[in-house]
Amino acid sequence: MAKKKTKQTKSEVVDFSKYIRWFWMIFTGGILAIVLLFLLASWGLLGEMPDHTRLENPETNLATEIISSDGETLGKFYFNDNRTPVGYEDLPKNLVEALIATEDIRFYDHSGVDARGTLRAFFKLGRGGGASTISQQLAKQLFTDQVSKNKIERALQKVREWIIAIRLERQYTKEEIIAQYFNIYDFGNNGDGIRSASRIYFGKEPKDLDLKESAMLVGMFKNSALYNPRRNPVGVKNRRNVVLAQMYKYDYIAEDIKDSLQATELDLNYTPESHREGIATYFREYLRGFMKEWANDKKNRKPDGTKYDLYSDGLKVFTTIDSRMQKYAEDAVALHMPRLQAEFDHQNTPDRNPTAPFLELDKSEIDKLLKDGMRRGERWRILKNQGKSNKEIEASFYKPVEMTVFKWIDGKPGEVDTVMKPIDSMRYYKSFLHPSMMSMNPITGHVKAWVGGMNYRHFQYDMVKQGKRQVGSTFKPFVYATAIDQLQVSPCDSFPRTPITIEANKFGNPEPWTTKNSDGNYSGIQTLKDALASSTNTITARLMNEIGPQPVVDMAKSLGVEQDILPVPAIALGTPDISVYEMVAAYSTFANKGVYNKPVMVTRIEDKNGTVLYQVAPESKDVLSEEVAYVAINLMEGVTNAGSGRRLRHSWATKVSVYKEIITGYPYEFTNPIAGKTGTTQNQSDGWFMGMVPNLVTGVWVGAEDRAAHFGSITYGQGASMALPIWALYMKACYEDKTLDVSKGEFEEPEELSINVDCTAIDEGDLGADSDSKDDDEVEIDF
Repeated sequence: MAKKKTKQTKSEVVDFSKYIRWFWMIFTGGILAIVLLFLLASWGLLGEMPDHTRLENPETNLATEIISSDGETLGKFYFNDNRTPVGYEDLPKNLVEALIATEDIRFYDHSGVDARGTLRAFFKLGRGGGASTISQQLAKQLFTDQVSKNKIERALQKVREWIIAIRLERQYTKEEIIAQYFNIYDFGNNGDGIRSASRIYFGKEPKDLDLKESAMLVGMFKNSALYNPRRNPVGVKNRRNVVLAQMYKYDYIAEDIKDSLQATELDLNYTPESHREGIATYFREYLRGFMKEWANDKKNRKPDGTKYDLYSDGLKVFTTIDSRMQKYAEDAVALHMPRLQAEFDHQNTPDRNPTAPFLELDKSEIDKLLKDGMRRGERWRILKNQGKSNKEIEASFYKPVEMTVFKWIDGKPGEVDTVMKPIDSMRYYKSFLHPSMMSMNPITGHVKAWVGGMNYRHFQYDMVKQGKRQVGSTFKPFVYATAIDQLQVSPCDSFPRTPITIEANKFGNPEPWTTKNSDGNYSGIQTLKDALASSTNTITARLMNEIGPQPVVDMAKSLGVEQDILPVPAIALGTPDISVYEMVAAYSTFANKGVYNKPVMVTRIEDKNGTVLYQVAPESKDVLSEEVAYVAINLMEGVTNAGSGRRLRHSWATKVSVYKEIITGYPYEFTNPIAGKTGTTQNQSDGWFMGMVPNLVTGVWVGAEDRAAHFGSITYGQGASMALPIWALYMKACYEDKTLDVSKGEFEEPEELSINVDCTAIDEGDLGADSDSKDDDEVEIDF
């Protein structure tokens, strides 16, 4: 019996060995198949694989970054990808720890593929969590297409990700992989990469993110479309708390910190980054044109001969704009303009002005003005391209439609949804007063602030460089400077205020030209200093009669005025249309001792690797002697000490009646030397103020789109009321910022000064006034 049993056991052993052989054959074949699969994938036979060059330089679209002189990002140029990469050193420790704890706790222990995680996912069929490492997820983001829904294709795609992940681990350090992963991910709302995301959701740089902010952003890696903090704040908060729990689980944070942070809200500081929002929007649009022109120049090509792409090549544009001064300039506009607009609207109600917002126009003239505006507008162009007839297009302007319009709301720029006829919206927009402002260091030529309007989303025409308007009395210093240069006149020289007529045919003038003083006062005499301070027209005309208009035109051209100026005597009172950009550059020549510096906005351009592609070459020229420039400055100091700009010296607050409220004025109380000039054009259509201290020259213009829309009286319509307050509010903010170096000192006097500028011993006589200062004798108005 025992022998028989032994034989059966041997038989059974022989039969089991067959299964073992089959097992090893199948197992070995499986291994070989897997190896073959990986080999085929690595050879690119299962889909394109990146070569060494692509691994070293992944193809990602990088936005062009606009950088201020103080190192802040003003904005970016991009089409789809608002991406600006940062290095690992710029990522806070809590952000990296949140990522490791949530996405790949064994990140520092594997070489691209986590074997333990993969086996766990395989045996649990993915129910225990995914097995993708950070390296694999980076591989998927960089080099694989959208995830396939087909299981076989997805499996093959996973194989490619594994191979690429291993290659990435060989190519880069762990820190570089983490930085790349943060830089490549799309966080939604134009938050491409961690830098854009942290700026958009929290208004700060990545290095400044706190723990709960880091946890929220890491939580978005799961699915940024689903976990969008603007659309799904509850879901995002829950996901953030999961990240905090993971950090506690792996001992990155203590339990009490986890519990306290999980109880907090998201506390977003949503700061969208788009071409029409943010700081310095008008300047950025000017810069876009500058960059396109630069890129189109054949001298500025890539090594391979192709053009740089402004929207994807990751250029860095270093500008002269100071982000602090730009903010102060925009704040000054936002503080003054709604109050000025409130008074303008108060004066232009249908009861007070049936043709509001226009004056001096009848109904037929207004209809013509609006119809001309129709044909120039975007609506007309779009409907014309659709094949509509002129009659059909015009009829559409009289049909109510839903629209969103600009409105000052509680003293801030805002929008309201309404239903309005397009023709009525045109009239509505023509009722707005617009500001423009530029600030420049006269010594370097660097432009520090640029405000082309009050809201780029609704008013895209840039009044700094594109817009040109009559400059009024701000042109008079060019006449005075020419007279000082040619005739060596002194600020203390006296002239009669009596009317003067420049005869016909003199200087090519076809008709006799007689000037008037706005106050009707023609008695007595004035020094040139007092005459400029009060902007006495007859004395300016006397100077013009002595020197002629052509030398004044030549002077203006030398000072940087670009457009043609007709050499007629009337230019003495500021009839030419000139931009704020040109006026600031011209006045800067006086502050810079007679040396003209062409305004500089861009100092250099770098590619994404930091190679310098462009370096500014400053352009300057001698225009005036140092003595003439100083005397002109001395004349303009009289404007702020005793003329139309003297409200800058007020040490007491005033009050102004504005629609439905009393607005307390601002006691500017400037005590430092300031040279400047106000300007007001015919019918108060334009208000100007040009103000200077030794190292900063700033020009401000305020007016409506159409000259027929203006204040009815000089009280509010003069440059000292419309433009000067913006300059004053801006300068006060600059002076209060101790990190800025805006001068409060004297303008430097030349070592050799042969022209007398000390007029203290001379009887000042009858000061008088013109349109710029008449109201100063009647009522003080400060906004």
